[in-house]
Amino acid sequence: MDNLKTGTDALFILLGAIMVLAMHAGFAFLELGTVRKKNQVNALVKILVDFAVSTLAYFFIGYTIAYGVQFFSGAETLAEKNGHELVKFFFLATFAAAIPAIISGGIAERSRFNPQLVATFILVGFVYPFFEGIVWNNRLGVQDWLASVTGAPFHDFAGSVVVHAVGGWIALPAVLLLGARRGRYQKDGRISAHPPSNIPFLALGAWVLAVGWFGFNVMSAQTIDKISGLVAINSLMAMVGGTLAAWAAGRNDPGFSYNGPLAGLVAVCAGSDIMHPLGALVTGAVAGVLFVHLFTLAQNKWHIDDVLGVWPLHGLCGAWGGIAAGIFGTRLLGGMGGVSLVSQVAGTLLGIVVALIGGTVVYGALKKLVGIRLDPEEEFNGADLTLHRISATPERETNW
Repeated sequence: MDNLKTGTDALFILLGAIMVLAMHAGFAFLELGTVRKKNQVNALVKILVDFAVSTLAYFFIGYTIAYGVQFFSGAETLAEKNGHELVKFFFLATFAAAIPAIISGGIAERSRFNPQLVATFILVGFVYPFFEGIVWNNRLGVQDWLASVTGAPFHDFAGSVVVHAVGGWIALPAVLLLGARRGRYQKDGRISAHPPSNIPFLALGAWVLAVGWFGFNVMSAQTIDKISGLVAINSLMAMVGGTLAAWAAGRNDPGFSYNGPLAGLVAVCAGSDIMHPLGALVTGAVAGVLFVHLFTLAQNKWHIDDVLGVWPLHGLCGAWGGIAAGIFGTRLLGGMGGVSLVSQVAGTLLGIVVALIGGTVVYGALKKLVGIRLDPEEEFNGADLTLHRISATPERETNW
């Protein structure tokens, strides 16, 4: 029975890893559909290569920092307990690789390729696992301290803050240091529209992300005995709430409508295991409205050229999710309890601080040392031709 249990656990978390791996295709197509045609190939290649670099950084450095586990032993030892520790690494590596995938959408269309790979390695190898270890492995005793002061540790079941808020807040200094795309904001105050190049691909990316998210959230239990249908239903309700709220607030704009479910899912990650479904619905709806209004403000008022809106979508909605777990997770509002709003605010703020410092240091250093932006002519020609020597839609083909 023990062998059956460990084998089932390994299969369970492996399926979760595969579902979250598929989400990276969603990141790729969401970005592909949003950027202009001359940058579509770059979006596809960037997400794939970033994932590969993230895996190496997490395998050799990040996983050890977060959990104190390394894989420098014989295969016989690694295969013990059906290799559950290995597939757990696979599962968590797909989470870690979401950090550069999130950042990619914010810095699209004008960032250099190789410096971004260096940033990916540093962020996934050192910055992200530092905070991940604090929250999910009680590194530095922060969780114990919060529990002693507030009565409960910081609760983030599936990464509203650990993954999404951290990724979104790292992206913010990267976007600011890069500057806006050329021609986006005119000196006379006019704003040049850069509409999505392919709404069907944008929608496909959002759908792939939404489906994979049920692996992201439900499989965060990591063992079969801890699986909870409540997590699945809460994820569903938050997705629905985010969709309808963004559709209404965005006045039926397809870009907002398809980012709405993602906003809801980002926000519900933290408390999906302790909220009542109605609390999850409200959490998702608030996230949908938050995304629409903050995306509009950032782009049109503050002139923050965050191409996919990753700071409002992941950074702000992720932070809201961390706080929402402390509100709708309480027994007073139908939740399971065991959370403290003070701890949720403190943990969320800590994640934001770590992300802002990490993002500013990494991208600031790269900007000073090697440069992080394409030159004007390269940006005008597009990242596809500049970096990959081919476009997504070649106008002329060789006929034989």
